[in-house]
Amino acid sequence: MTLEQGLAFGLVAATIAAFIWGRFRYDVIAVCALLIGVALGIVPAKDAFDGFSNDITVIIAAALVVSAAFARSGVVEWVLRPLLPRLKSERSQVPVLTAAVTLLSTATKNVGALAILMPVALQVARRTGSAPSRLLMPMAFGAMLGGVVTLVGTAPNIIVSQVREEMIGKPFSMYDYTPVGLTLAVIGLIFLSLAYRILPADRAPAVSIEEALAANAYFTEVEAPEDWPLDGARIADLHALAQGEAQVMMMLSKGRRRARPHANTKVRIGDILLLQGEPQALDELINRGKLRLTRSDRPVAMDEPTDEVRVVEAVVGAESEFVGRSAQQLDLYGRHGVNLLAVARSGYDLKQHLKRVRFKSGDIVVLQGSERSLPAALAALGLLPLAEREVRLGGIRHALAPAVILAAAMILVAFQVTPVAVAFFGAAVAMIAVGALRMREAYGAVDGPLIVLIAAMIPVSEAIQTTGGADLIGGWLSTLFRGQSPMLALVSILAVAMAATPFLNNAATVLIVAPVGASMAKQLGLNPDPFLMAVAVGAACDFLTPIGHQCNTLVMGPGGYRFGDYARLGAPLTLLVLVLGAPLVAWFWPLSPT
Repeated sequence: MTLEQGLAFGLVAATIAAFIWGRFRYDVIAVCALLIGVALGIVPAKDAFDGFSNDITVIIAAALVVSAAFARSGVVEWVLRPLLPRLKSERSQVPVLTAAVTLLSTATKNVGALAILMPVALQVARRTGSAPSRLLMPMAFGAMLGGVVTLVGTAPNIIVSQVREEMIGKPFSMYDYTPVGLTLAVIGLIFLSLAYRILPADRAPAVSIEEALAANAYFTEVEAPEDWPLDGARIADLHALAQGEAQVMMMLSKGRRRARPHANTKVRIGDILLLQGEPQALDELINRGKLRLTRSDRPVAMDEPTDEVRVVEAVVGAESEFVGRSAQQLDLYGRHGVNLLAVARSGYDLKQHLKRVRFKSGDIVVLQGSERSLPAALAALGLLPLAEREVRLGGIRHALAPAVILAAAMILVAFQVTPVAVAFFGAAVAMIAVGALRMREAYGAVDGPLIVLIAAMIPVSEAIQTTGGADLIGGWLSTLFRGQSPMLALVSILAVAMAATPFLNNAATVLIVAPVGASMAKQLGLNPDPFLMAVAVGAACDFLTPIGHQCNTLVMGPGGYRFGDYARLGAPLTLLVLVLGAPLVAWFWPLSPT
């Protein structure tokens, strides 16, 4: 072992130890490792930032933006809507929801697919009294299995493809992962549909700040526009569109006001309705009911062409101008260029026009305005902004465009018309261009810590290869497995990847293990492809801890899970993937070179 190789191994070992220790953030550890690598001379200074321009980084960032735009479109909820009322017990909910997230994970990044469907699952659980802890972990595991099916489903697949391109000059294509990944996904789905009963049903979900804010019942005012397609619909029909999560509190029809109108009352064009509910339910009712907010028909004045329309929540302070006055008296639009969209008041039902409500200290208001003018308006009016979260009320949803753009990108990649990075970067740009996602939201969708982690770890992991360290370890392993069954070597690489990923980020696992596996295969005279495929499968399938994969972390709070709960369902699933994964890889990717 040379000095450079020893330094490279020492740096990677120290980085892994820091990851496992968990005292510091992953991204901080990664950038420190990169800086130390440059200082030691094992990472050339001219290559230190190549990770930020690497195709891996571009693809993952673009996939996150595409997933966010697809989530906002509401396509998935629209497809599942006919099924949801039929899901009355865990026996049907777990297979359907897990299958849905598994299927969606084949087209978008798996954590994005889970984020899309998790609110649907929580809504189903709330409506039927099911335990979220029985639904969310199978969905998280299903998302990970679905991500293995295509190139863009999970970060390990993208990284392994890049490693293959660097080694043999050709990356894995979009659907090279499909034979192995789809088989494992189907087997895993069957297992999860039966074994979810292992999970505890008495876990109390953690309530985040955003969820606590969402629990506020808001009042907003809408109108049935002149081109309303649902003319003559009953109040009960509108309640059904929101699945009972939003209610019509007041109706103004031809100058006549009705408080809490009867369910059979018909709504006509021009009628004004006062709605009550959580923001998400109100937005759902407004969009599905083709209604129009009465206070957002005034165009928001933009100070600059680059301005964007924003919606914020704020509390009326004791010294605020709002206290004792109404929106009509305050002339919010005329003085500040903002529209009042909704009001929340604890323990009080509003039964009058929103513009005539006299505000009290402690009321929560939802205001719409330009990104530049809103902060000044809040300060001038004495309003205290709440913790920032996305509030949607009657905004335009692009239901078809995101689906078409995503499908086009996947087709271009499948037929090798354009590289993956170009296709998904183009898809992300197209999503923004058509208005499916605003630029600020696109920046928010990009997981900064993950991008920095990957970009910083790429040069560090490449130091193992450039110094010859990967070949050195591959030589040791090839000596160990020489004369043994090639299947044993393949199982060992799969096991190493699966053992490492619960304690490391899965991207870091691939960057470290993939070159070693490929080098070992070459020295054994075997095809490196199955070894790379085994690393991708192993790194993507972290079912044992809540920290190794974002999907597991995402469901921990809403499911009320404890650290040990993951092993209940994850350990047998890990064993299943380990036992079946290697033979499947060897079946579709022969170990002997052709």
